[in-house]
Amino acid sequence: MRSKKVEFIGSQGAALAARLELPEGKPRAYALFAHCFTCGKDQVAATRISRALTEYGIAVLRFDFTGLGGSGGDFGNTHFSSNVDDLVLAAEYLRAHFEAPTLLIGHSLGGAAILAARHRIPQVRAVATIAAPFSPDHVLRLLGKHQAEIERQGHADVLLAGRTFRIQRQFLDNIATQPQAERIANLKAALLVLHSPTDDLVGVDNARRIFDTGRHPKSFIALDGADHLLTNPADAEYAATVLAAWAGRY
Repeated sequence: MRSKKVEFIGSQGAALAARLELPEGKPRAYALFAHCFTCGKDQVAATRISRALTEYGIAVLRFDFTGLGGSGGDFGNTHFSSNVDDLVLAAEYLRAHFEAPTLLIGHSLGGAAILAARHRIPQVRAVATIAAPFSPDHVLRLLGKHQAEIERQGHADVLLAGRTFRIQRQFLDNIATQPQAERIANLKAALLVLHSPTDDLVGVDNARRIFDTGRHPKSFIALDGADHLLTNPADAEYAATVLAAWAGRY
């Protein structure tokens, strides 16, 4: 397995930090990985799953969304649609320098983002979500009492995963306009839904709704005993193993 740092220009004109994991020899396919809300490309699950997939001949590009990790830009000026735009530009980078991605993988809110981006990346044949919400507005629960403050004042500083982020009203407005059910119903790609029945951040009912809304071919895998972030290495490796075997068909 080879790992190389790359960068490309994101939706707001800033350079986005990325890492391309390459298998030994010519890749069977290229995949694009979207990380969880306020996480980054080096989050444990993103790293482990991406590297595990290279063992099956799949090259994986993972990157930090605008304003996060090593990427430039202001997170406070981003929203769900800008994340989707970042994903489309990541796919264009792969298409221009290597090969267009045929597999999209998204963790948590990143899962919602890849469901939204799929229609703008025509080469995609398979989509896999991990612990993803049915609708991106699920993330509003993390804002708690700050949501009213954002609506009243136009912004608020919110503590998320031990870090403070400025959330703007445009983030709330953008989340409210996403036609996610329609996107899932018309995905036109094979769908794999991976979710833990004991996920206490994004409940497994979200997985049921994604699965029920999607059309065949579709599959559901229970990540039994895993937490939301797949912090146990065995859970991340299991997810990668199942994902690689499933994706091989497409």
